[in-house]
Amino acid sequence: MRLIQESEEDEFEIHDYKSDKEVVLLNTHDQINQALSGEIIVMEAGYVEVLLTTLPEMLADNIGLVHGGFIFSAADYAAMAAVNEPNVVLVASDCQFLSPVKIRDEVLFKAKVRHKEGKKRNVHVEGYVYDIKVFEGEFKTVITEKHVLRLHLLEEEK
Repeated sequence: MRLIQESEEDEFEIHDYKSDKEVVLLNTHDQINQALSGEIIVMEAGYVEVLLTTLPEMLADNIGLVHGGFIFSAADYAAMAAVNEPNVVLVASDCQFLSPVKIRDEVLFKAKVRHKEGKKRNVHVEGYVYDIKVFEGEFKTVITEKHVLRLHLLEEEK
């Protein structure tokens, strides 16, 4: 059973009483191409699972290797969704590509926020094809007050 309740901030919260877990709605990256960056299949506060089914458009060679940029994109998307703030941006990452991924593989990414300090969030992401870990990374993010493209990073010259 689901119940929708209005909160104090005039936003709606959805509660799933069957599992007794609050349903979390995506607040960031809502225009991303899920065919290229994966589809969210589990979403909880501070935790997300993204499933990427690799496509022929992701080919890096004629043997079937997927370009690592697509793997990174799905991992980054998972990290941003785990933070789930409208203005979250990636500032650094430390990633390892542990095993090759081929066309038509299904890669499951699990992202968990591990550290919060002010507006900073550190997210650990792991990617699996079946039970084989193919990716692991730490993503450092910052939540900005405005969209990163609307920030005035440098004062205009007079």
